[in-house]
Amino acid sequence: MKILAIIPARGGSKRLPGKNIKVLNGKPLIQWSIESALGVDNICKVMVSTDCQEIADIALESGAEVPFLRPEALATDTSSSSDVIKHALDYYRDQGEIFDFILLLQPTSPIRNAKHNVEAIELLKFKQADAIVSVCESEHSPLWANTLPDDLSMDLFIRDEIKNTRSQDLPSFYRLNGAIYLAHVERFYKEGSLFLSSNIYAYKMDNESSVDIDHELDFLLAETILKYKGQNA
Repeated sequence: MKILAIIPARGGSKRLPGKNIKVLNGKPLIQWSIESALGVDNICKVMVSTDCQEIADIALESGAEVPFLRPEALATDTSSSSDVIKHALDYYRDQGEIFDFILLLQPTSPIRNAKHNVEAIELLKFKQADAIVSVCESEHSPLWANTLPDDLSMDLFIRDEIKNTRSQDLPSFYRLNGAIYLAHVERFYKEGSLFLSSNIYAYKMDNESSVDIDHELDFLLAETILKYKGQNA
């Protein structure tokens, strides 16, 4: 099994400028994801797709490949992950390199580590799956959430059957955490999405490892967790 690990890292970030190379606990943010893939069995290449030379330089120093700078058309706010993946796969195909699976690792999930990647790949093999996507338990049950009408009435906000139910008695719900997307290359090409229509399974991660950095508060949380882990290693 040959896996291509793809780490997408645009230079522009409106919510947290420069976040992909912002130093987190002593390392540029993107380095955490690169190191999580290096040396993992079945991962043949770790590549970074970026439009930014500074990110490319840091990625190369961290051990990843950066075979090209991403075209401007694939570096906008509306560019999809699927388009970025296809562009990378097409590049390697043109070089005569074919992969069985792609592993998308977003740099904004720095607490996802090599152990998680190994476990996701092992689950893929065990299930004989075509795709694995990481999830974590939802922090708040969606059963306690609803839309609000313009007049802010809550008459129908909570369904009658759960009004007197304790939170611990509600079923567990899971959400995508954005850390790991593992998909069969040919099925990805056929369906144009990492979320395949069948033979796709969830890899469950703990909430602590599922921090996804989008805002400054997320960054501070990740930094706190990594420092705590380092002190208690």
